[in-house]
Amino acid sequence: MEKDGMEKDIILKEKKNLKQKNGSGNIKEYDYEGTLIFEGEYSKGERNGSGKQYYYLKSSHNDKVLDKEKIENGKKFDDMDKLINEYNFRNLYLDFSPIRVTNYVSYKGYLTIDNHKENNENDILIFEGEYLNDERNGKGKIYHNNELIFEGEYLNDKRNGKGKEYKYGIMLGEKYLNKLEKKINLNKDGVKYEIGQLIFEGDYFNGIRWNGKGKEYYNNDNLKFEGEYFNGQRHGKGIEFDDIGRLKYEGEYLIGKWNGKIKEYDPEYGFLIFEGEFSDGKKWIGKGKEYSKDHLIFEGEYLNGKRNGYGKEYYFKNQNLKFEGEYLNGKRHGKGKEYYYDQLIFEGEYSNNSKNGQGKEYKNNRLIFEGAFINGEENGFGKEYFYKDGRLKFEGEYLNDLKNGKGKEYWFDKLIYEGEYLNGERIY
Repeated sequence: MEKDGMEKDIILKEKKNLKQKNGSGNIKEYDYEGTLIFEGEYSKGERNGSGKQYYYLKSSHNDKVLDKEKIENGKKFDDMDKLINEYNFRNLYLDFSPIRVTNYVSYKGYLTIDNHKENNENDILIFEGEYLNDERNGKGKIYHNNELIFEGEYLNDKRNGKGKEYKYGIMLGEKYLNKLEKKINLNKDGVKYEIGQLIFEGDYFNGIRWNGKGKEYYNNDNLKFEGEYFNGQRHGKGIEFDDIGRLKYEGEYLIGKWNGKIKEYDPEYGFLIFEGEFSDGKKWIGKGKEYSKDHLIFEGEYLNGKRNGYGKEYYFKNQNLKFEGEYLNGKRHGKGKEYYYDQLIFEGEYSNNSKNGQGKEYKNNRLIFEGAFINGEENGFGKEYFYKDGRLKFEGEYLNDLKNGKGKEYWFDKLIYEGEYLNGERIY
């Protein structure tokens, strides 16, 4: 843990005295005011073994700001929401004695951060655990306002290995302010955490949270996420759950976002609804498959969360092929084929999810019509064929699926009528 200059002087002075006494055994350290700051085991003048560290009292305070937290002293805030959003207060308390917000009044004013430590009349514990060569090494616990906020393993004064983090409160002024506490303890989903609640357990490396495998929890203690982390972000394989324990996603993360092959599940019933590729946190980019109640209903290409490119649709009940062809923005667009019970019933051009352009209709795999379509109906020039032998039956103009305009009818390749049609009927 980093120590300011005055604390180093005190420690050095204590060490010097201890060395005169061989510096071994159970030792207590005090500041100049006589306040207990450490008690535990020493060897060769350094902390070695089990010990406890307490809030440290400085004889004077200054307005030094922690550069690593990028807090601007004397900055004005119009409301508490802005203050909370600008600074992640939770990270200020992990391995330091608490920083006090001393000049904040009601919801408007100036924020002044200092590292002045309050009077330590009650010997408030901030760390207990194992030391080696004056540094935290081994198992340890961190406290804030007598609340456990971390327990786990340390190496060379930094968190390394397994650990657990707990939700805790933040001191504003002289006490917790109820109006502010409700906002500070809201997570990003707007759910209030209870102080002391487990919010993460997993691996740490070189003092950085979440390196390796870990778990996150909802405010109701249900598991929220389980998987791999790197530098504090989800990175690698992971599984995500909703707040009542139902599986939502499983797959791969890259720098905190879904990337790679992902499986998505129905939020209400838990059925698999999609498996495929995500990119930069956006779903359905690249190849994928859609399901309904675990039945495959589509497989193909996606872009920006919609079907784009070549794909295939399937009937829900029997999984037979329903359609294959091209899509644009989630709709059939371009060339395609329709099937019914594995038999081809149409092939041709589509636009805006309907037959548009030239196409052919089939019955039992036999051609019965070919011609122009508009909005799914026969419109324009077309030809009909007898089902049994495939001979030409009619050729002419159509309007809204009916013969309209000029046309010719045939019977066994012989012309039997040529003339005008209206709403499907001959005009004599």
